[in-house]
This record gives sequence, C-alpha cells and structure tokens, in this order.
Amino acid sequence: MFDGRDTRLAASGWDVDMTLPDAIITPMRHKPEKHFSDVTWRERLAELDLVPDLGEDIGSVRWFRGLGTLTLLSVAALALLPDYGPIYGAQPPMPTDAEFEESRAQMIMPIAYGSDSGKRMAATDAVVALAGSPERPRIELAASLGRGDSFARVLQRSGVGGTEAADVTRMVSGVTPLSAIEPGTMIDIVLGTRPAKNQARPLESVAFRARFDLNLEIVRDGGSLRLNRKPINVDNTPLRIRGTVGDQGIYRSARAAGAPARAIQDYLKVISGRTSLSSIRPTDEFDIIIDYKRAETGEVKVGDLLYAGVDRDGKSAIQMLKWTLGDSSQWFEASGVGESKGALSRPVNGPVTSGFGGRRHPILGYMRMHSGLDFKAGYGQPIFAVTDGVVAFAGRKGGYGNFVQLNHGGGLASGYGHMSRVAARPGSKVRRGQIIGYVGSTGLSTGPHLHYELYRNGRAVNPMSVKFTQRAQLSGSDLTRFKGNLQRLKSVKAGAALTPLRTAPQVDEAPKREIDRLTLRDSRTLPSG
Repeated sequence: MFDGRDTRLAASGWDVDMTLPDAIITPMRHKPEKHFSDVTWRERLAELDLVPDLGEDIGSVRWFRGLGTLTLLSVAALALLPDYGPIYGAQPPMPTDAEFEESRAQMIMPIAYGSDSGKRMAATDAVVALAGSPERPRIELAASLGRGDSFARVLQRSGVGGTEAADVTRMVSGVTPLSAIEPGTMIDIVLGTRPAKNQARPLESVAFRARFDLNLEIVRDGGSLRLNRKPINVDNTPLRIRGTVGDQGIYRSARAAGAPARAIQDYLKVISGRTSLSSIRPTDEFDIIIDYKRAETGEVKVGDLLYAGVDRDGKSAIQMLKWTLGDSSQWFEASGVGESKGALSRPVNGPVTSGFGGRRHPILGYMRMHSGLDFKAGYGQPIFAVTDGVVAFAGRKGGYGNFVQLNHGGGLASGYGHMSRVAARPGSKVRRGQIIGYVGSTGLSTGPHLHYELYRNGRAVNPMSVKFTQRAQLSGSDLTRFKGNLQRLKSVKAGAALTPLRTAPQVDEAPKREIDRLTLRDSRTLPSG
C-alpha cells in the first residue's frame, strides 16, 4: 500500500510506481533545467501577462502594466477610425459659349426674363424691313395724384403735352381749387394717335373725381377740349348715435351702437373736460353727432365730431357743440360759453433753478433783481408758448440774447430769453404748446437755460403767483347762429343718415335709330283710354 512514505520518497527524489503490487521504488530522473540564454523569445512572450485582470492586485506593477496596455490599445483604435468625409468625384468642365447657346435654345424661359428661347437665325431675302413700326391708335392710362404732387405734373408724366396739360389745369382750377383734389385720386387719361413720332400724343379725354360731390370730364370735341361737369347727389345729414351707457361703459356701448372709434375718443375727451367720466351713471344716455356724407355712388365720408351730450333722467345735462370763432375752432356749451384754457403751462421741460426776486448776478457780480424764472434745460431743447398769443417781439435784445415776447390779451404778456434760435415771427399768432424757439446761452448767460418772464400791464410779476384762465363767450349774432345750429343738430333723428339715399332720376337717352324714334313718337301721341 502507498502511504506517507511514498510522499517522502517522491519528495526525496525516488520514483514510485503505484501500479505494481509491491511498490517498486526507483530513483527519479531529474530533467535538466534550461539556462536563461536557452529560452526562446516566444516562450518569454508567452510567459508575459500583458492583459491581466484590472480588478485584481490594484496598484501593483502587474496592474499598471495592464492599464498601459489598455491605454495603448484605445489610442490605436481611435487612430485607426475610418474617415466619413465626402468623396469628391470628377467635376464636369464649364460649358463653352457655343454649348451654352445650344442648351439655351432648348430651354423654356419665363416671360419675366424675356422668354427668349430658340435658335437665332439670320434673316433671308423673304424678310422685308418695315418703313416704320405701327403704333397703337389710342392709349388708356390711369394715374394717381400723390401727396405733394401737382395736377399738371401728373398729366405730363402720363404723356400729355405741356400746352394741353396747362389748358386742362386751367379748366379744372376754374371749377374747383386744385388743392381741394385729395391725394390718391385716380385720373383716367386717354391719348390719341400722334401725328409724328417726335410729337406728343393728343389728349382725347381726362376723367376724375374732383370733389366728393363732383365728377369732371374733359373730352376733345372737334379740335378743342370741352369740360363736362357731372354732379353727384350727396346727402349731408349728420349721423346721430344715441344709447344707454350701461354697465360696459360709454366706449363699448357706443361702439356697439355703430359709432366710429375715433369719434368716441373725441367724445370722451370733450366730456372729460366738462365732468368726470366716473360720475356718469349706467342709466345715463350718450348723444353723439358726427359729420357724415353719403354719395349716390355708394361712397361714405365720415367727418369730425360735431356734438357731444349726456342726458340724465330724460334731460340734457351736458351739451357741447364745436364752433368756429375767428380762425380757430373750440367747444362751447349750449349757453355759448367756451372751454377754459386753465393755468399757464410750463415753457420748457425742466426744473426751476433760480426764482423770482433779488440775487447776485453770476456774471456782473452784484445784487440785482431777477425778474423771472430760470429753467434748467439742454442746449437745443424746444421752448413752448405758455398759452395762445401774438408774437410782439422776436430777435436780439441786449442781455436777454435772442428773445421772444408774446402778448396774450388782458394786459398779460410773457418773455423768453437766451434762445439759441428763434422759431417765431413778429406779428404771427401762436397756440398754446407751439414751439417758439430753442434753448441756448446767448446774451448774459453762463450756460444753456431758459429765462422766462411774465408781465402784467407792462410790469414783470412772479410767474408762480399768476393763474391765468381764458374763457370765450359768444354774444350777439354769433350766439344767435350758434343756438340755431345747435337746434338744427338736435332735431336730427338718430339713424336718419342711414336711411336709403334717393338717387337722381335717370333721363332716357334719345333713340339712335329712326325706327325707335317713330315708335317713341307714336307711343306719346296715342290717346289714353
């Protein structure tokens, strides 16, 4: 039997044969060890572990060798990635002029580019040149009058000769002012056959709408031009819109009733100057009257707001009528009292830097009366009139530099000094808020600012102590005409301007054929019966 001795024997160099009944122990034959120089490079490479498991022996030399192998393999894989760029093939050469013309002849060219296709061939003997190109016997044009354009220039640009354009302009101006022709008016022009190519075509006819109620037509009758007037029936009944304010407010209720948006805005502006809009109750009624014109041709022209009223409990609480007094229009109450102008407005947008009273002059260096207010403002900033007035002086005035003085009536006047430029002319009328000059530093001034003064009966007063209110009042014949116009507007029924318009009766033309004339004469002479 094999026991522990066998192990000891094997360990001591004896070869034990376990197949025999009795173990025959023979000495082991030791294989000769190879020297390092006898090991081939293949065996050395096989023994080298280049791809160890990186999950074991982390941090050892073997692990770092495996990490280096992984890095080199990754870099090699990235370096050997294929390129996905485009592959350029051989480009065909550009066609020559002959090849291009050959391909062009087979194209279908659009009309916008002349539609020139097909091959060009030289003319043969069968082609005879024309002595002159034929012309159209008449040309029909449609021109539009632009803003700032003149009627005569429109005609001349359309091909009308200078002499005929002047004749047409003179004939039209004798009927209506040329400035009354609205921009955008379409003018139909017909030109006839010209006698020679170096002459303008003769004018056959000109037709356009000169006014809302008038069409004009100028036609050639024989050898001269004749003007025909074609009046248009126009209904001038004002458009009156009434309704209850309701919970939605005046604007939405008036829009629902058919009032234009611009008219409602003007209405609210007028009413807010008379009373607070928050005081108008939902049960109150608004009353709006607008200038309104209707032509029998179907056109409608909506004008300005004429009347603004508010009715409470069936009675007129507010009645405001637009009325022209002199050269300006404003709103008047039913009693003939005009709107109030209120306090004087500021002449420039800027704070007050020096008040009214005694002070040391910044240039002269001694105490001196400062008879106005200094406003801080930048150079070139506009200066506004504090209220309506007439320019009494505009020019250079001593230490004031460029100076403007306005007279406002009632012994009240205002002055504006140190302007860089004057924008008002002596004797002209200015409105409140109109630009009369620009801020500067002329005269005795240390920098750009506005020196503003206010005079009462020729004496300078503190502008901060004056509250000026201007209120117009009608009297005499003006008040009579005002009340008559107010009564006429209030007599217009709501919606009367929207009723069908009666057109002018059409006159039957005279029959052109003899048989038609005989038939018409016999029908008129037949006895009734």
